[in-house]
Amino acid sequence: MLMRLLVSVASPDDAREAVSGGADIVDAKDPGMGALGAVTLVRLAAIRAAVGSARPLTAALGDLVDEANAESQARAYAQAGAGLVKMGLLGTTSATHAALLTAAAVRGASTGASGVVVVAYADASAALSMSAAAVIDIAARGAARGVLLDTLHKDGPGLFGVISPRELDLWVSAAHDAGLLVAVAGKLTAMDLGRVRDSGADIAGVRGAACLGGRSGHVSRALVEALLESCAPTVGSH
Repeated sequence: MLMRLLVSVASPDDAREAVSGGADIVDAKDPGMGALGAVTLVRLAAIRAAVGSARPLTAALGDLVDEANAESQARAYAQAGAGLVKMGLLGTTSATHAALLTAAAVRGASTGASGVVVVAYADASAALSMSAAAVIDIAARGAARGVLLDTLHKDGPGLFGVISPRELDLWVSAAHDAGLLVAVAGKLTAMDLGRVRDSGADIAGVRGAACLGGRSGHVSRALVEALLESCAPTVGSH
């Protein structure tokens, strides 16, 4: 299966550029609110209208620490048209609590025929978040659809400044063994996409690399097209 390119968008204009550039998945989030900043439901509806049925739409929910909020947030964003919703666990270091949060989000998302992707931060302190390995187990036990490995600090190094390609390979393999969809992000550049593809990840997510002006700029069709070329398998690869 070919790796798909996910482009995070903050507006309907961003979404149209992502679609016209050939992005496989459009992801709604507010980059000004951190790694998993959630757009408003009004903004999500506008992005949904811009994308239409042309591409799958996903949405960030933020880092969730309350079960009732996790369920209601997942339900609202799923019913607004997000086929997958991404939830972080920053602030949760208890596996039991993390499992309850995941189960609550899955319940909420299921009412909108959506699934949940649980996010692990490769650069987060163990005092603030679950380990990437623990997130795989939590997602699998909680019936989440998938996992995402990302970076929390967008002013720091990218993913490969935090972990090695070999560590990524092992994490992706473990997540696949658990039956999960696997996405990878974290300030990825065009040069990083080949390494992510070679890890076996199903999805590579970008924001800054697809934007004129970086993460806080605007998505560019031309940049998305160039990133897609970097995602393509090399001649002779399998």
